[in-house]
Amino acid sequence: MTDTPLNGHALLDFNTPLSDAKAFDLITSLRLAPGERVVDYGCGWAELLLRAVEHQPGVTGFGVDSDDHAITRGRANVEARGLTSRVTLDLADVTGWSAEPADVTISIGASHAWGGTKATLEALHARTRPGGRLLLGDGFWEQPPNAKSLEIFGEEEFGTLPELVDLAMTCGYRLLNLATASPDEWDSFESRWCAARERWLLENPNDPKAAEVRAIVDDHRDGWLKGYRGYFGLAYLTLGRL
Repeated sequence: MTDTPLNGHALLDFNTPLSDAKAFDLITSLRLAPGERVVDYGCGWAELLLRAVEHQPGVTGFGVDSDDHAITRGRANVEARGLTSRVTLDLADVTGWSAEPADVTISIGASHAWGGTKATLEALHARTRPGGRLLLGDGFWEQPPNAKSLEIFGEEEFGTLPELVDLAMTCGYRLLNLATASPDEWDSFESRWCAARERWLLENPNDPKAAEVRAIVDDHRDGWLKGYRGYFGLAYLTLGRL
């Protein structure tokens, strides 16, 4: 399945800076057991969820996202990988989708939907059973942000990595594992995000949408290379729910 030039995620495995090796490590940190239920809030096309289910026989997965294009892509992958009996993807607002508390919850890069990191931690605390695990992917400042970074992400939204961990602890969790996106993972993610559009532009230079697509990719590249590269980080916290 291919993405449109205005939603160019075709070259991305995950909609986050994450390598195959680190994805495997994150999944193993969850210590999944047969019979457990995993819910991914803001799953996108659900690649991490699918890999988690494939990792442990007997696990079932549910993914929720409001992006119709991503859910369509994810459902095609579910069918192609023979997981229709074990994985369900719903097109819905994550804040309004509810079910019984899960054994494992996942939320990566979706804190904006809940209104911030603290609100996300609180919402998922109620959606995770006591003794269950949450895999949270969220941003932090690797160093004091420059002006361009603040323009993109906002001044009050994120703190340092220790502050992110402390926040999780105050919201009723214990830290089981910590990982961060490496510079190579960031560069691969951003390069492929841009490349999907750049390749389309090379093949369609006279398309009526070409100017719009070129403006989108140029603005994104400037924000990355002239703004948050080396300043903004992404942390993956595996948390035990008290």
